[in-house]
Amino acid sequence: MLRLDVADVSTFASFADEVREVLKGEFGRPDFDFLVNNAGSGSPVPFTQVSEEQFDLLVNVHFKGVYFLTQRLEPLLADGGRIVNVSSALTRFTNAGMSAYASAKSAVETLTRYLAAELGPRGITVNVVAPGATATDFGGGFARSPEGRAALSGITALGRAGEPEDIGGVVAALLAQGTGWITGQRVEAGGGMML
Repeated sequence: MLRLDVADVSTFASFADEVREVLKGEFGRPDFDFLVNNAGSGSPVPFTQVSEEQFDLLVNVHFKGVYFLTQRLEPLLADGGRIVNVSSALTRFTNAGMSAYASAKSAVETLTRYLAAELGPRGITVNVVAPGATATDFGGGFARSPEGRAALSGITALGRAGEPEDIGGVVAALLAQGTGWITGQRVEAGGGMML
């Protein structure tokens, strides 16, 4: 297993070297097929209380890390490969305290379209999945709690919080052989949250 702190861009060159060695040594190939940018962190902080340090961490993890890690790994991505970036439903609607997080995710959505255009000549597709509230540890695990599940069931068309498998299925679909004509798109996977 290779470990990476996506908030620390200075480690990306050595990480890419490690990936290159693993590809060669364990898989006997110089490239890989899929890159899923899914690192994330966040907690609600009102706009008036967001510190520069908190802002920088969110931007480093959610945007700068995605930007420069993808740049560093792009030479190792096979022609015809796929990139899926993970955003958030919070780029479509607002939730108090999430301005910095959602702004960084909006930047990822814009980056996705640019990457789709620039990497398209290599046959690489680039899409973004925007999950709604999902029952994970994210945000202190609110969507997993009984209170969170109850609250989310009332604002979601499908009447429940998302599960990790719900999001994984969408990502897997975008990586599947039959979806190679989809690129530059935002796919919200939120069960109809806040329609």
